[in-house]
Amino acid sequence: MSSQAEPYHLALDAQSLREAVEAHQKYLEGRSGGRRLALTYADLSNCSLEGLDLREADLAGAKLTGASMAKVNLSRAILFGADLREADLRRANFKRADLRGACLRGANLAGADLAGCDLREGRIALQDKLDGFRILRHEHRPGELNYAVLTGANLAGAQMTSTVAMASDFTDANLAGAQMAGARLMRAVLDGADLSGADLGGADLSGASMKRTVVAGANLDHTLLDDVDMSAVLRGPPPVVYVDDRSLDEVLADHEAYCESGGAKGGIMTLPGVDFRPLRSLRGRHLTGLNAPECIFFGLDMQRVELQGADLTGCDFRGADLREADLRGAKLVGAQLTRADLRGAKLGPLTISEGRFVRTDFTRASLRAADLRGATARRARFLEADLTQAKVAGCDLTGAEMES
Repeated sequence: MSSQAEPYHLALDAQSLREAVEAHQKYLEGRSGGRRLALTYADLSNCSLEGLDLREADLAGAKLTGASMAKVNLSRAILFGADLREADLRRANFKRADLRGACLRGANLAGADLAGCDLREGRIALQDKLDGFRILRHEHRPGELNYAVLTGANLAGAQMTSTVAMASDFTDANLAGAQMAGARLMRAVLDGADLSGADLGGADLSGASMKRTVVAGANLDHTLLDDVDMSAVLRGPPPVVYVDDRSLDEVLADHEAYCESGGAKGGIMTLPGVDFRPLRSLRGRHLTGLNAPECIFFGLDMQRVELQGADLTGCDFRGADLREADLRGAKLVGAQLTRADLRGAKLGPLTISEGRFVRTDFTRASLRAADLRGATARRARFLEADLTQAKVAGCDLTGAEMES
């Protein structure tokens, strides 16, 4: 009898994997012969699982190091204790997945959806014939995200208590409502990330970069912030905004009166650096020609707003609802539109007289993960604009000026 312990990870050949995946598809579709994918402790390192529908699969303890899993659907899957080091997980769907104790060191999760997933530390005890129960260990500490790339990832509501994510890149990630108490995020990059309502109590962010990070409503009690770059951090909105001793709503009413009366009433307003968040909504407002550079419109409901020809240079529209908004001829140079919803928006040229028009200008704007489906952006300028992970299906980009 052999005195060697059984290996923790069992190798799986390509044919067995293909059959297991096919049976899982039948299971998901409720067809005869279907069987839920259960590859616990399987060795799937460097396998290609790109684009597969593996919802609800059980991959607890599986070895997936270096696997190609871009756009894979693992929502509600069990990945407890899985080894995902250096895996390609771009735009993967991990909604509500169990990732407790998973090792994601060096993994690429850019644009992945991890909303509501569980990333807390966890350990698996495996029975060994010789030594009884052993803890399944990876090369690095379980429950870690060290050096992982999570740019633009959706981690809203994720359970990340005590997670270790040193030097990880969370640029423009959505961490709203994430539970991160006690997390170790030393030297992490959180530039532009949305931490609205997140719990960071007792977390260690020493040496992290938090430029333009949204911390409105976040719990930062006892959080270590030594040597953290918090330039342009967006905190909670003021209860009310006054402009020259008048409320912002009154000032905008004057501007609307000017637009609706053809200049007979009110006047064109200049509102640089104003925080519009206390208004909560600008839905359907008539604000043509508004001069509002460097203003904050973060997360606002701006459906069908009229901002033709407006100067919106450097404005913060992150997460704003701009569906069917009229932005023809607007100046959006350097504007922040990460995760903005621009479906059906009018972004084409604004005619100012016969044969003359002004183009919508997105030069150096950030449109990372923005939704432009069905929008009209004819002749718009996108020079040096960041369109990473942006959805542009059905967007009319005829004649648009873009980087070659």
